[in-house]
Amino acid sequence: MKYFRNFSTLLITGLFAIAILLSIWLHEGVSNPSLAIADLHQNDLPTPTALAQAEPSNPVTLKKVTYGTVRGKRVSGYLAQPKDGSVGAPGIIAIHEWWGLNDNIKSVAKRLAGEGYQVLAVDLYGGQVADEPTLAKQLFIQANDNPNFAQSNLRQAYNYLETNLQAPKIGSIGWCFGGSWSLKTALLFPQDLDATVIYYGGQIGEATKSELSTLEMPILGIFGEEDQGIPVATVKEFEAKLTSLGKQADIQIYENADHAFANPSGNKYVPEAAEQAWSETIQFFEEHLS
Repeated sequence: MKYFRNFSTLLITGLFAIAILLSIWLHEGVSNPSLAIADLHQNDLPTPTALAQAEPSNPVTLKKVTYGTVRGKRVSGYLAQPKDGSVGAPGIIAIHEWWGLNDNIKSVAKRLAGEGYQVLAVDLYGGQVADEPTLAKQLFIQANDNPNFAQSNLRQAYNYLETNLQAPKIGSIGWCFGGSWSLKTALLFPQDLDATVIYYGGQIGEATKSELSTLEMPILGIFGEEDQGIPVATVKEFEAKLTSLGKQADIQIYENADHAFANPSGNKYVPEAAEQAWSETIQFFEEHLS
């Protein structure tokens, strides 16, 4: 009898330990597969380079603006606009990578503004910017674990462009973490957003056909063939869902390109693929926002 009680105790203890490990595994993996993206950045740094500070094709202005209030706190981002008149120009919500709203994203916002858009680079990290992977992963997890903050943030960004800046059409674009949130922005405004661009957003596989069925805007998806965090099979599945729903989607998979291949401040930058993707992006926005 004593042996049986001891065995039962050990069995219960073992099952409890397994349950804890399973819970951790689910949180790190299945329930949030985008955390695999964090592993891809562990040896990466957002090192400023000349390429990351490329000048826009036309003169622009860049200023910090407050575009809303979430939970009683003001949320600020950077607004890039064409210098020679911008009121009434199309708007773009630009969503940062997992590093946060850093100089690289401001530079990209300026380049987009140089093409004739009012670009609001939003901040989903509450003013924090990471310069190394440990902090970036922490901010990344916090943001994904508190989606209501990001959703409210993005709703107000859209309203700011539409109401304050009188943008007749509005699109979204994001990279990595921001790529996932660019898709989520589309899901927040399924009938109102006019175009969305997704650069290697790791959470594309989580979107259900029911959710995707609500989207009415054209979609441009840009991914790398060698991206282990977003396997080609996942990208193909995402494309198949959109195609079966009759959505207007252009999904590009670049050969010899890894995750974050379009970021000139990272160590996975692929110049040729990045420039081609940029051309595709500009052409896409010109077709659907201008």
